[in-house]
Order: sequence, then structure tokens, then C-alpha cells
Amino acid sequence: MNDINKLYSLWCEKATEKEVLDELKSVEGNEKEILDRFWQNLTFGTGGLRGVLGAGTNRMNVYTVSQATQGLADYLNEAFSSPSVAVGYDSRINSDKFARAAASVLAANGIKVYIFKELMPTPIVAYAVKELGCSSGIVITASHNPSKYNGYKCYDERGYQMTDEAAERTLQYINKCDIFDDVKTMDFEKGVEDGIIEFIEDSFLDKYFSLVLSRSINPETAKNTDLSVIYTPLNGTGNKPVRKILSMMGIKDVTVVPVQENPDGRFPTCSFPNPEIRDAFNEALKLTENKKADLLLATDPDCDRVGIAVLTNGEYKLLTGNDVGCLLVDYILSEKKKKGTLCESPVIIKSIVSSDMATAVAESHGAEVRNVLTGFKYIGELMTALQEKGEENRFELGFEESYGYLSGMHTKDKDAVNASMLICEMAAFYKQQCKTLVDVMNELYERFGFWNNALFNFGFEGADGMKKMLSMMDSLRNGAPEKLGGKVIAGVEDYKTGKALDVKTGETKALDFPSSNVIIFVMENKDKVIIRPSGTEPKIKIYAMVQGENEAAAKAQTEEYKKDIMSVLGIGE
Repeated sequence: MNDINKLYSLWCEKATEKEVLDELKSVEGNEKEILDRFWQNLTFGTGGLRGVLGAGTNRMNVYTVSQATQGLADYLNEAFSSPSVAVGYDSRINSDKFARAAASVLAANGIKVYIFKELMPTPIVAYAVKELGCSSGIVITASHNPSKYNGYKCYDERGYQMTDEAAERTLQYINKCDIFDDVKTMDFEKGVEDGIIEFIEDSFLDKYFSLVLSRSINPETAKNTDLSVIYTPLNGTGNKPVRKILSMMGIKDVTVVPVQENPDGRFPTCSFPNPEIRDAFNEALKLTENKKADLLLATDPDCDRVGIAVLTNGEYKLLTGNDVGCLLVDYILSEKKKKGTLCESPVIIKSIVSSDMATAVAESHGAEVRNVLTGFKYIGELMTALQEKGEENRFELGFEESYGYLSGMHTKDKDAVNASMLICEMAAFYKQQCKTLVDVMNELYERFGFWNNALFNFGFEGADGMKKMLSMMDSLRNGAPEKLGGKVIAGVEDYKTGKALDVKTGETKALDFPSSNVIIFVMENKDKVIIRPSGTEPKIKIYAMVQGENEAAAKAQTEEYKKDIMSVLGIGE
């Protein structure tokens, strides 16, 4: 743990940013508040940085952003002869300020910077890394977190988030860098004048949109169907690019939620700008009182996730990330098979916490399913491996249950622009058959059985919360239960130790995955309960994958799993 009082005094002495100094002064003498700001440094990992905005080493501010960028600059200058970096940012509080600070540090270290003129979706920045031949990329965003958060995503030269090795080397440089004395910087405008910082021209996006549009399966469908859409960018980056792709594909009836149209990092009408939750659709639902659109569409602030609600029987039903993933798998594979454009050995890539129903759907079409750890960079790695073998045409879809999807090699991160196009095309295709996406999902349940995939989040803030979560995971490793939800546990997969245990035989086998703090209990009936701490938020996440005879049975069993695992972990409601 850091020397709290020493750090607090140092920041009071050396910080020059007014908002930082004002905050430091406001917590003077308050040990708890000072502890929370200084007990640790924001951890830099494969996901970069993420934290609450504010003053201190455990906060997102100009100083922590600049220190991280200095570490990145030192790493890039070691690893590349003439490094360059693409920089983008979302609508969050101080995102543009942090992006310019990062650009100024990179430029001062002799690194060429390509920066977007305005806020931009994360997947487009990831696209820019490859398209511009950059050594790295930075996106200032905290994705779908509440407004008090911001973050710093870091990409490698292949266009997906940093590997463990690169992140560790960058962290070593960050740790060597004094946050006030060792950071090099230069005036941003001087960098632009000197040409070492260059704005990315608007015309650069034309190729991106063409590549996204090329992933359409039935390009004439949307043009010939009167699909109506209500769209909300949730005050984020999706407004212009999502509307553009919908226009390009021929969807004319698009209504944008007025109060959530323009960028606003306070997210005044939605405290959790997350398309996974119903509250994100509240403002869109208000518009349906006067206009019954076929589809409600919501993208998160950095436009890498998308959620939908479907009009069915006069009401709007939210589909989960797993639902949409299964629908996309079935639509893409079945339609390409009909057209004769499906390759011989198609590949679907999904995270280990995403529904096994998607595996059943994919395999019914002759596709191979590859599972990876949570984090789209692992999907990006497998995509790159296919590309390097000359097998990029085998990749059809990558998805995570947390509402992230990607078809195509144009970027290596989840892409809500691409996904919005596919979802709307799919909805239009089935509308021509007088079906909604809910109808098609029910047809999939009839074919593959009913699957209930539930996620339960439990928050643990601050230093004590982090210790508690780690203690919970250790307790599971040291004393796993014999049963959950009345079902015998047949197997335990521990992704931290890299071992899978067959409970009945006592045999173990190696898991071919990078180390990660994840435990999966596999029941005798193949249901799964998965536990992992979030990598980006102070939460522990519990997933239940349950297949039942019907919806009621699967949901009842899910509640039994939830009740038992909460009891084992000592979590109260």
C-alpha cells in the first residue's frame, strides 16, 4: 500500500491543475477520503486504466493519464524504430482533455500522433491503428460505466488491446516514472504546428464504412422493408456513425431520442449508460407512446456495445446479449449457406461466459466454435491468428454476452456500428416473413431447448472491497461446494491455476488459456455457474448457464444457483 500522507502532501505541493488542487483541499484532514484517493495507483493492465475521476494516484486525472502515457512512450521507443499512435476519445467528462494530454506526452517523446478531430467510437480508433500502420492506439473512455468514471484503453500494433507481455513491460516503465518530475510533455498546438501531432481527416472514415457495409448478408433487404427504428446513442459517440450506416443500408425510418442525441458525459437522463439494462431504454420507450417502432436500438458511450428491444404483442421485450449473439450466429450462417457464400470451415469465437446455446446453434450449421477468456482482445488474437494463416474468410462472428459483436476483419474490437447494421438487417429480413426477432428466438428455443443465461453483479467499493472479492475467490479454491442449486458439481475449472478437475475421478487436466481469476462449476447436467471479479469495475460477477424443459423451469433453477452461490460467498441481497 502507498504511503498515503506522504503522497497527499506531495500532490498538494506539486499539482498545478486547479480542479485537482481544489479537490485535495476539500478532503484535507479526512483520512478516509484521502485513503481512497491514494491507497493504490490505478492498475495498468491489458485493458489500460479505469477509475473514478478526481485527484490522487487512484483516480483518473491529467497526471495519472500523463504518467501512463510516458510509460507507454518509453515502451514504444524501445520496441519500435519510428513509433506512431492513433488517439481517440468519447463523450465523457475530460475525455478530450485527457486525449490531448496523452498526445502532448507522446509528441514530446518523439512519437508521431494521429488524433481524431472529434469524439469517435472505440472500434473506429482500433481500425485506425491498423489502417494507419500505427504501433499503438489510445482511447479515452470508460465504456458503459457511470459518469464518475473515465478510462484509458491501449491497443497494440495489431489493433486489439495490449497483450499481457506488452502491458507488463509498459507497467514497468510507468512504475519507474515519477508522476510529476519524469513526464515529458509539449504544448499540443505546437505539436500540431510542428506536424508531429496530426488530425485525422474526415475522409479517412469512408473506407471504414465501406468495409462495415461489405459485411451485409442481404444488402437489399433493408431497402425493401419499412423497418422503423428508434435509436439512442446514450449521449455518446454513436450518433453520427450509427445513423450513417443505417442510412447507407437504406433504413429511412430512424428516430433519434432527442435528449440523448448529443454528447454529454454527465449522462443526465441515464445514470448507467449501459444498453444491458432496461433503464437505458427509458427515454426511447417514452417515444413509443406516439410511435410504435419495430426496434429500439441503444449504443453505449464509446459505441462498442449495442442493445435492443423488440416490439412484440404490443410491448417491448429486451433481448439479452446472448439472445442477440445466438440470433446473429443463426442468421449469418444459415443465410450464407443458402447463398453458397459460407466457407467450408466457418469459425465463431465467443467468450467462456457467453451462452453454450450459441455453440449448439453454430455446430448445427457445421461451424467451429472457439471459446476464449472474457475480453474482446482474446477474440482479436484468434482473428489475427486466422489472418496470419491466410484463413480470415473463415471468421464469421465474434461475440460476448456483454453486448459486444463483430463480423469482419476491419477492426479487432467489438463494433456497435457493425452490429447495429447486422441487427437491423436481420430484423428487416424477418419482418419480410412477418416475424419479429422474438419470434425467431422462440423458434431457436424450440430447436435447441430453452436456455436461461443470467448475470448477477455485486459491488465492492474501495480497498476493503477489493480484498473481500479476492478473499471470496480464494475461499472457493480452498473449499469448493459439493452441490449448487441441488445439483451435484461434476467439474471445477480454475482459470487462475489453469486446471480442470473431474470431481468424480479426481483427475485434472490443463486448461489451454492464459491465467485469469475465473472459476467455473460444471454441474452433472452440464449447467454452469461462473464466478469472476470484473476487470474494469469494483464488482464480482456470477453467471448462470441453465438449460431447462421450459422457461419457468430454467429460471427457477437459475434462482437456486444464485441463492446457493451467494450463501457460499457470504453475499447478502
